[in-house]
This record gives sequence, C-alpha cells and structure tokens, in this order.
Amino acid sequence: MKNKKITRKISQGVYALTTNGGGCIVDAVSQISTGNNPLIAVSVMKDNYTNELLKKNNKFALSVLDRNVDPKIITTFGTKSSRDIDKYENVETEDIEEIKVIKDSIGYMVLEKIDSIDNDTHTLFIGKLVEADIYKEEKPMTYEYYQENKDDYIKVTTEKNKTAWVCTICGYVYYGEELPEDFKCPICGVDRSLFKKADH
Repeated sequence: MKNKKITRKISQGVYALTTNGGGCIVDAVSQISTGNNPLIAVSVMKDNYTNELLKKNNKFALSVLDRNVDPKIITTFGTKSSRDIDKYENVETEDIEEIKVIKDSIGYMVLEKIDSIDNDTHTLFIGKLVEADIYKEEKPMTYEYYQENKDDYIKVTTEKNKTAWVCTICGYVYYGEELPEDFKCPICGVDRSLFKKADH
C-alpha cells in the first residue's frame, strides 16, 4: 500500500460520542437514511472502552464539535480512557434522553441503537435519531482541519525521567524504552510508525 493517508481526505467531522459510563472522540460518522428518524452510523475501535460501553447501552449521543472547541474536550475524550477517569467531571454537559451531551458544541444527536456490525478492528453502531438540537451556528471541525491543527488541541505532557512515545494522531502516550513491533494505538488504532519519541 503506497500511502493510506489518502483516507484522511474523505470528508469527515470530529464528534464527541457519549453514552452512559463514558465516551470518546470519533470521526467515522455517516447518515445512512432520511425521514423523521434518520439512521446514523458510527465506527468505534474494538480496543476502545467506549465500544464495550456501547454494547451494554441502548442509547448514545454525538455532539458536533466546532473549530473553537475547548481543547480540554479533545484531550479528555480523545486521549484518556473512561476506565481510568470520569470524563464528565470537568466538562459541561446537559442530560438529553438520559444521555449526557457536550454543551460546548454546535449541537447534538441522541440515537437509539438498533444494530451493530463487527469487523476485525472496529464495530459499526447504527442508531435511530430520537432527539436533536442546534446550540449555535459555527463551522464544524473537519477531520482534515483537526489533523492540520491537532498540536493546538492536544497538549501532551509526559512523566519526568520516563521514555514516552506519543501518537501523532490522537496524542496517546505509551511508556517504555521501545514500542513493541506489533503495537497499535489503543485509542485511534494507528500502528507504531505514527508514534514519535518525546523529549524528556
């Protein structure tokens, strides 16, 4: 494969996916039907704890992020695990249909899960839109825009005197002298070639 980065040119947005117990940042979102209750599909990596949560819950939400979103939302939902922290503790949310949505967003879609499809690395969750609203009129953050400006959104700090490898896509930090040969980022799924060694 000569350069799979061409997939970044597929027009995608950046969203905060939330469900009971946690959430994560996602970009692979698509409307797949129309009507009063359109269907929305979202792909979530199997190694991500949110995948496990979505399999237990019957509702989830997608908050549409804009270019001026508080970077804390990106780092909290994109580089940390709900296994380890309460992602909602320091982020302003609103309860809609018993699901938390991010207030610092363009708006939200609350979905009732109706199906899921597994492949080797991800699960495609399909939801029926049951509630939605717009908070403000702003330009949505595209995946391409995020990639071009991610250093402004992700401020990575590493532990002193520890060798750290930082994912250049999402900011996840791996500690160890070397990255394992078959290592993949547990947050966004990229391989070790997209990690860089951080300065102590």
